[in-house]
Amino acid sequence: MFRAVTVFCGSRHGHDPRYAAAARELGVALVRRGITLVWGAGRVGLMGEVADAVLAAGGHVRGVIPDFLRTEELLHPGIAPGDLAVTETLFERKRLLIESADAFVVLPGGLGTLDELFEVVTLRQLRRPAGPCGLLNVAGYFDPLLAQLERSVSEGFVDRAHVDALLVEADGERLLAALEARAAAGSP
Repeated sequence: MFRAVTVFCGSRHGHDPRYAAAARELGVALVRRGITLVWGAGRVGLMGEVADAVLAAGGHVRGVIPDFLRTEELLHPGIAPGDLAVTETLFERKRLLIESADAFVVLPGGLGTLDELFEVVTLRQLRRPAGPCGLLNVAGYFDPLLAQLERSVSEGFVDRAHVDALLVEADGERLLAALEARAAAGSP
């Protein structure tokens, strides 16, 4: 159903090896479904893991990277020249990552990953074009964030529907299936 899914995730591996394993499993699941990976073009951390898995399984990747991060150490070598977009700023990068996808998957990551997640969630809240979004909640990584979102609802800052629109699964294959079902139903 989806042509392309943008994956937001860490440029580090984190301490738990389950994060990297989940990134690789997600990459294989994308290829099984014929979905192109759109990502930050990195070769490091979880970014590199998901891209390596897609490429090893014979899949297609499209990367978006700001020029100041385009170094041999960071840029993934497996990107075909026509599948790399180089931007001037992080803002432009984020815009292209969002505009290039039918749906979004967020894996564990740091501040940049959280920024990207909340950009997509906010666009959906404002009814701007953005496909369904899901958290790959590996080893309960996003549990504290989900608790904070619940508090935002209970304190009257966020509508329940906007939190409920964020799909959460611990398995990449199940998350992709849930995103596809959400899109097929035309639900937010």
